[in-house]
Amino acid sequence: MLRTHTCGELRLSDSEKTVSLSGWVQTIRDKGGVLWIDLRDRYGITQLILEEGVSAAPLFATARTLGREFVIQAKGKVTERQAKNPNLPTGDIEVRPTELTVLNPAKLPPFLIDDETDGGDDLRMRYRYLDLRRNPVRRNLELRHQVARRTREYMDGQEFIEVETPVLIKSTPEGARDFVVPSRMNPGEFYALPQSPQTFKQLLMVSGFDRYYQIVKCFRDEDLRADRQPEFTQIDCEMSFVEQEDILNMFEGLVRHLFKSVKSIDLPEVPRMTYADAMRLYGSDKPDIRFGMPFVELTEQVQGKGFSVFDSAELVVGICATGAASYTRKQIDELTDWVKRPQIGAKGLIYARVNDDGSVKSSVDKFYSPDELAGWATAMNAQPGDLLLLLAGEANKTRKQLNELRLEMGTRLGLRNPDDYKVLWVLDFPLLEYGEEEGRWFAMHHPFTSPKPEDIPLLDTDPGAVRANAYDLVINGTEVGGGSIRIFNRDLQARMFSLLGFSDDEAKAQFGFLMDAFEFGAPPHGGIAFGFDRLCSLFGGADSIRDFIAFPKNNAGRDVMIDSPSTIANKQLDELKIKTTV
Repeated sequence: MLRTHTCGELRLSDSEKTVSLSGWVQTIRDKGGVLWIDLRDRYGITQLILEEGVSAAPLFATARTLGREFVIQAKGKVTERQAKNPNLPTGDIEVRPTELTVLNPAKLPPFLIDDETDGGDDLRMRYRYLDLRRNPVRRNLELRHQVARRTREYMDGQEFIEVETPVLIKSTPEGARDFVVPSRMNPGEFYALPQSPQTFKQLLMVSGFDRYYQIVKCFRDEDLRADRQPEFTQIDCEMSFVEQEDILNMFEGLVRHLFKSVKSIDLPEVPRMTYADAMRLYGSDKPDIRFGMPFVELTEQVQGKGFSVFDSAELVVGICATGAASYTRKQIDELTDWVKRPQIGAKGLIYARVNDDGSVKSSVDKFYSPDELAGWATAMNAQPGDLLLLLAGEANKTRKQLNELRLEMGTRLGLRNPDDYKVLWVLDFPLLEYGEEEGRWFAMHHPFTSPKPEDIPLLDTDPGAVRANAYDLVINGTEVGGGSIRIFNRDLQARMFSLLGFSDDEAKAQFGFLMDAFEFGAPPHGGIAFGFDRLCSLFGGADSIRDFIAFPKNNAGRDVMIDSPSTIANKQLDELKIKTTV
């Protein structure tokens, strides 16, 4: 071994020991007669000290040739530091080398390898192997490891079995775009990389593996953002002989176990909210419940008073921003411009202040009496010092716009603390959504989701009213997990495919293997999948999942470190029987 100890473990109790350390040179401080080297490895930093007249002259000379990120080995004696560093676990000691060996020199790094670096995102992604040496990134990956370890600990304790499912599978038309892989041995035919192991985990239930899980890579060829990557990881789970309540209880247990074992947080019982209530009260199927500001509908209350914006609106709805009546006109104008941005799309913003004396002053005073404005405040449970913010327009769009405004106000008022965790189950999603352009129904989750048993008769008469036996887990306004009770009856699955516009031949070609399996005694089953990367980023208090993935892609889906994707040789294309055109 090139080391007897790591750079993070020596303490005062190790004084006078002869040790060997190996690592990277973090910094060098040369004061002429004294030279200090901070030696770093994954575990921490240990200070080395060399003094003229004490350390051998050749040793001193070698030390002065070192540069940042040189890989070295140091052998020497542990001594007590005269000037201790309380910010380092090893800050009470230093090592006086008797031998210094350069294991590998290093070029000057393109950015500072420190907690606070001078490297931008693009530069750090290009040299990701250097970025991974920094403590914040290393700690993120250590947290990821802990979440994976604690997940397996819980699942193993509940008698789940981890099963690997195929990575080269069949492409399906539903959901996001597939990444496809040409088959050399079957010219003109392609595999797809899995968007999830959905059908395979259902087949495992048919096979009698009644409790399955997998921490699995999945792939989606879709546009990227901070919480999306073309390849991502799921905690994928399925259970047999269960109903929805069994799934919720089992995986609420997993989430509670992770919070306790990884974050030392005792999570209370997770509240539940229907999709209908989430949309009505928050305009989102993943509401952030760390703060209030629920929507209050005022349509009937404000119409018929001559204000055309309200009179012509399908919905008038608002939020009460507690304590924000002190906002200046400039701040409100800025909020108005904010909601009118193309990303939000509102045409304007109506506001009303509740003054200290209880009177209400609004931007539309000439249309409403003081008593009518006071009625707004009453309806919205506003108190003196609060600010009422109202939007109007087409119902669905206006709710989405107000959701964005609510989140923005929560941020501006300091109500979205990343260390304050609020977890929520959202239940009873619509089973289907109608695509106006395509003129047909689409599965809101996926085509294997079971309808609520009591809603099955509506499949023929009112498909849009059918509720799914589905559930999402939301943490701080981010969807972290989603699942459903599955269809396990061939006839009902065929009925669902028909409703989604599949012909019998198309359904057989795409999913005949699953339909056939249902004829051999498929048990009732259901499951859930958690976004593992998102869960880790939430535990780490970050918005982006990128720093919780060892080698992520950028927003264009590129790995700029290895320059991928890239072209391939014509010989490979010929072997795959793929012709390209320029």
